Amino acid sequence: MGDPQVRLLGYAAATLTTASFFPQAIKTLRSGDTRGISLRMYLLFTLGIAAWALYGLLQRDGPVLIANLVTLVPAGVVLERKLRSLRR
Repeated sequence: MGDPQVRLLGYAAATLTTASFFPQAIKTLRSGDTRGISLRMYLLFTLGIAAWALYGLLQRDGPVLIANLVTLVPAGVVLERKLRSLRR
């Protein structure tokens, strides 16, 4: 499983990057405003997160898997809101 200190560093980094994503997602959910959000960027970002989660699963890399599964939820919600706003 590797060095426990390195794994702890991985979980700390994953926590920081994942936590950094939530304020934007919460702001978007509260305001409903997605005009400043690029559809292409969020689509690529969400697909990338899903791919990283799959990679983490296949490599049995807990920090990569967990961070990306957690980030996939708000990223998916923001992407869904952006797509919904374009249909109006």
